[in-house]
Amino acid sequence: MRVLSVDYGDVRTGLAISDLLGIIASPLPTFKTKSMRNAIDYVSNAAKEHGAEKIVVGLPLNMDGSEGERAQKTKAFGRVLERVCGISVIYEDERLTSVEAESILSEGNVKRAERKQLVDSMAARLILQSYLDRTNK
Repeated sequence: MRVLSVDYGDVRTGLAISDLLGIIASPLPTFKTKSMRNAIDYVSNAAKEHGAEKIVVGLPLNMDGSEGERAQKTKAFGRVLERVCGISVIYEDERLTSVEAESILSEGNVKRAERKQLVDSMAARLILQSYLDRTNK
């Protein structure tokens, strides 16, 4: 079963997809977010195109684990996405994934300008891999 992961943002949204066995997550291209509706349409189309049967949305919790304004907005995005595409949405803690993604890209000698375009998809990959590792135990 393929699983699609989303790192939803106001400016850019990153996506990642699992392999058919649900073991390995691979990043997909980042896209510029024009509006929540635009992002929902894009993600819904990507889910259909890749045959995703489940969507994991990164939930930006505060460092103490509480939900702030950004988490509320992300959950609103997930609820509408689930209704529009008819695929169940699961939330996965995404604390520090962008920092980790930035570090991975920096260590890989990816230039700063290129990192900006790749960090959200890399974060989506990290979110999805965390979900896959946890559920495959």
